[in-house]
Amino acid sequence: MTFKVFSELSYRVFLPSTFLFNIEVAQTNGQTILEEQLTTNIDCELETLVLPSGTRFIRTTINEPVDFVITYNATVTTHHQLISEQQADTRTALSTIQPDVLPYLFPSRYCQSDKLQRFASQMFGRIVGAYAKVLGICEWIYHNIEYLIGSSSSYTSALDTISERVGVCRDFAHLDIALCRAIGIPARYFTGYACQLQPADFHACFEAYINGNWLFFDATRMITSNGLIKIANGLDAADTAVTNIFGSTFCNYITVNCELADGAIFKPFNAWENKEHALSYG
Repeated sequence: MTFKVFSELSYRVFLPSTFLFNIEVAQTNGQTILEEQLTTNIDCELETLVLPSGTRFIRTTINEPVDFVITYNATVTTHHQLISEQQADTRTALSTIQPDVLPYLFPSRYCQSDKLQRFASQMFGRIVGAYAKVLGICEWIYHNIEYLIGSSSSYTSALDTISERVGVCRDFAHLDIALCRAIGIPARYFTGYACQLQPADFHACFEAYINGNWLFFDATRMITSNGLIKIANGLDAADTAVTNIFGSTFCNYITVNCELADGAIFKPFNAWENKEHALSYG
C-alpha cells in the first residue's frame, strides 16, 4: 500500500539552539520511500544521522532569534508480512535471543518492567503461548485504561498509567511494553504516521519479539494495524521523541497528516479482530 505523509513543526527560537528532529520515515525492509522532501523557511544546514535500526535524525543549529519552520513530505509504500497464529505463538527461548534484541527485555525510563513482574505474572502468566499472552495484555489495557487526551505528560511512565488508569497512545504503548518485558517477552516502542487517525497526529504503539519476528500490536485500537508508516523504534519514547531541543525555544505548532496516495487500494487489517494472523512490519 502507498501512503503520503506530511509533518510541519514551527518553533520560536530565543537563543542559539540545536534541534534533533525525528520525523523522517525510517529506512527499513518493510517500507520503500518513493520520494521525499525536507524544507525549512530559513537557510540552515540540515544533517541526517542514520542509526543501525534505520531511524533517521535531522540535526540543525539555529543561532539567531527567529520563527523556524521545518516541513517534511514523503510518499511511501509499505510491505507487511502476515504470520499465522501457529508460527507466532511460539515463545523465543531467552537463551537464544540475539544481542541486538536483549535490551528490549530490560526495564527502561518509562517502562519499569521490574516493578510490574508480580502483577504481570498473576494476570498473564497462565495464558498459553507468547502471542496469546501479548494479545491478553492488549485486551486488558484496552478495557481497563481510559484513553483521554491531555491526561498525561512527558513524565508519565507505565507505573503512573497502571495506577491512574488513564493515558494516551504513548502511555498505552509504555504499559504494553513494560508488561511484556515483565513476563520475558522482548518489546519495543514504535512511532509513526497513522492513516485516518483522528485527530491527525504522530502515533505510538509497540512491537513484541516472538519466534524470531517483531510483531505489531496497539492496545488503543484507534488505527488500522496496516495503516502505519514507521518513523522509529526504541526502548521507549525517550529514544524516539519527535524533537529533542538543546537551547531556548517555544513550539508554535505541529501539524501532521497521513493519507492514501492517489489511486492506492487499502485493505484494512486489524490484529485484534483477526487473531489467527499476526502482522510484521519487517
